Amino acid sequence: MSKLLPMITAATLTLGASISPAATHEDVARPIAEIGFVTLNKDITVRQMLIRNPRSKGVVLLLHGFPETLHTWQPVAESLSDEYEVHAFDWPGYGQSSRPSTDKFSYAPSDYARVLKEYIVKAGIESSKLIIYATDIGALPALLAALEEPGIARTIIVGDFAPFNRPQYMHERLRDLKAPATSDQIRTRYYQNSGQVIENAFKGGLPIESQFFISTTFKQDMLTGWSQGALTSGDAFYHYYSHFTRDEEYLEANISRLTTPVKVVWGEKDIYIGKQMGIEFATKAKADFTVLSGIGHYAHLQDPKRVAAEIRAAVR
Repeated sequence: MSKLLPMITAATLTLGASISPAATHEDVARPIAEIGFVTLNKDITVRQMLIRNPRSKGVVLLLHGFPETLHTWQPVAESLSDEYEVHAFDWPGYGQSSRPSTDKFSYAPSDYARVLKEYIVKAGIESSKLIIYATDIGALPALLAALEEPGIARTIIVGDFAPFNRPQYMHERLRDLKAPATSDQIRTRYYQNSGQVIENAFKGGLPIESQFFISTTFKQDMLTGWSQGALTSGDAFYHYYSHFTRDEEYLEANISRLTTPVKVVWGEKDIYIGKQMGIEFATKAKADFTVLSGIGHYAHLQDPKRVAAEIRAAVR
């Protein structure tokens, strides 16, 4: 991992708040994000963002989606850091985390669930104090982990993902990526060009007036992290989807075993995965369901303060 050290240093400097001569006491006291690495097993090391808080009410773990990295969470993490210790990490295949070959790690949701469980242990997080907020590809792994370990977290908040095998609620491109007959074609056509994917993903059906700013740091981190090894982030997404239906069907067949408290939060304008998916899941999981009006697929980027408020509200 030594070749990554310059990137770590740069990221730490970017995330760490600089103190100007006119800084207030509150500015000086604000917790600083630390960037480092956590080795989970012989094949997987993940890049971690951690904001410590000595007066923490609990721990929030933020799980990103595609094509993101841990930098997607910076605004939400900063908003929460006055009350919580905040963690985020890059999933294997993304950012600066490991890219093992598929004979060692399949990039399936169930494999990501094991990564999540290992991270919680290695990071020394007390599950009774843990709130997980997971979106997109991060959400199904969190729920699969909770099936196996009901006490994995105090609360899990999920949104804008596909818990069940309901292609009719998914964007055509995602439906075709799920289908073996068309997945290779879709992988080649849409998920090989990092610049194109990153440029288009976050606009997601939103009108110009609702589109949101992506920081230069975050955008560059996604571009740099796309091809850190033989397997790209687009490849990791493809392999996730090749196992997606199996793991969705496992969750639905075992939904009655899901006893960890769950809250569902969904963007009203999400064109990738319709809110009908969230409504059905919330009904079957007996979970509260909240629609975020005017919000698309990436709620944490479009309105980070609103997402932070939903996280706080879920544990009151």
